[in-house]
Amino acid sequence: MVLEHVVLDVRAGSERDFEAAFAVAKPIITGAPGFRSLRLSRCIEQPDRYVLLVEWVSVEAHEHGFRTSPAYQEWRRLLHHFYPAPPFVEHYETVFEG
Repeated sequence: MVLEHVVLDVRAGSERDFEAAFAVAKPIITGAPGFRSLRLSRCIEQPDRYVLLVEWVSVEAHEHGFRTSPAYQEWRRLLHHFYPAPPFVEHYETVFEG
């Protein structure tokens, strides 16, 4: 399993609209092959910053599966106009758990 870690800075004042759009977009990613789970959290100190954590079966499922799919284009259409700069994305593998 791989954990995708994404820092999402949204335009100040658009937080509620972003969250509503994310609710619409969520089924797009949850239906992707290789998807396992996700969590979207909003920063307390900086309320226009979010962290998106997505579990995938592999980096390939994310990078070469979801991100090259037509579904990703709809994901982008719904969400990417909220970001003043491209999101910062990294992938992690578990070292210790529990």
